[in-house]
Amino acid sequence: MGMRRPLFFLFTTLLMVEVGYAQVGFTQEGAASFYGDEFEGRVTASGERYSHNKATCAHLSIPFGSLVKITNLDNGQTAIVRVNDRGPFVPDRVVDVSRSVAERLGMISTGVARVRVEVVDANAPLPANQNPMEKVPAKPKVASVKEASSASASETSTAQGEGEFYQLKVAPVKPARYGIQIGSYKEPVNVFKIASDLQGLLKHSMMINVVNVKGEKVYRLIVGGFETRKEAEEVKDKIQNDYPGCFVVGF
Repeated sequence: MGMRRPLFFLFTTLLMVEVGYAQVGFTQEGAASFYGDEFEGRVTASGERYSHNKATCAHLSIPFGSLVKITNLDNGQTAIVRVNDRGPFVPDRVVDVSRSVAERLGMISTGVARVRVEVVDANAPLPANQNPMEKVPAKPKVASVKEASSASASETSTAQGEGEFYQLKVAPVKPARYGIQIGSYKEPVNVFKIASDLQGLLKHSMMINVVNVKGEKVYRLIVGGFETRKEAEEVKDKIQNDYPGCFVVGF
């Protein structure tokens, strides 16, 4: 295998108005559907890979990491689910759930169910008994000064050569007229992972649009640039099965 070509991340300062906010107690009713088998292992909008076994869901605006209680209004079954993706992008549907959640809600046979979605916690781990694939982290131990110094030295000595490496070439850029937004992310590492996956599909350049949303940095991954919307739409059609929810944006 030859050497992987560098990633080209181009930064700009475009204005963005997106990423909704929902407080604890926010409720919404509508139709729910669940992920098909073809989505197993694909990268979600949060950067996490989708798994049928995880108690996760997609919502258009509730922040990533929020816990929501989903109630099947037809049978009363409930589940606590973590938001890690954006969608659904079908009219009248308010949430897409993983297959394991669909089983818990008793909606496998119907495919679509009437549900109530309620935000129950905006910043908490999922209960361990609801999701065997994700363990709730234990409370951190308060280390002494001596222990902290020792740990810091150990981390320094082992950090080299560990983790993931991405080769970058960064420069400001004025975008072309159109691009394709793949997703919005709070963690830069998620942008790197998805951009790396995109390299295998596209030869187009990629941009990262860094903006502030409610005091937090948000990173938009955009494929560009295209001089016409038609060009952008053609490329979007090629990748939307792998990156559902991507859409054309104009500058």
